[in-house]
Amino acid sequence: MARIKKLLRMILHYPARLFNGISPRATVIDSKVDKKAVIEHHANVRYSSVGRYTYVSARSSVIFAEVGSFCSIAAGVGIGGGAHDLTAVSTSPVFNKGRNIFGKNLGNIEFSPYKTIKIGNDVWIGNRALILQGITIGDGAVVGAGSVVTKDVEPYTIVAGNPARVIRRRFDDETIERLLKLEWWNMPDEELKKCGNLFGDPQKLTEYFEEKDK
Repeated sequence: MARIKKLLRMILHYPARLFNGISPRATVIDSKVDKKAVIEHHANVRYSSVGRYTYVSARSSVIFAEVGSFCSIAAGVGIGGGAHDLTAVSTSPVFNKGRNIFGKNLGNIEFSPYKTIKIGNDVWIGNRALILQGITIGDGAVVGAGSVVTKDVEPYTIVAGNPARVIRRRFDDETIERLLKLEWWNMPDEELKKCGNLFGDPQKLTEYFEEKDK
């Protein structure tokens, strides 16, 4: 029955996929995906939102997450998923209240297995990284390949390892502050095209907009 429901859901949403970047072989359930985003084959996006010009690569999973714009999510990344109650006698969901994978309940214990993950804009997450539930990753941050992120990541900070640790910040404090204030990821495409060649140099980009605002 579950497979039939999944197939029907894919058939109903297939026409919309023809006009955006969602692969017919991706699973997207109860999620809001911007028309300019790309969801590659065998990616799994559930109960989440994905911003414009963000891509989710093949075999990555995004569950209960708010993902900003211009993010690069590499292959095999795991973002979110259910937790288990470590304080109870059993970690099996069959003893908890509500629906579970077994379709039955042996108990009625109150436990919420999901906490929303918040990923900012222009975040790069490397291959096979794992982002645990409830984590916030700031704008412009980078998560190294194979990392396990167990704590929040500050904007424009590079983290790597298991558990992930701070490697360095991408820019100096003044530049980071200027970029965060700029919020270029909220600008329309037409505006970004005018200054697209300046994105190779954060100094020139911020100066461009500061001069423009005078």
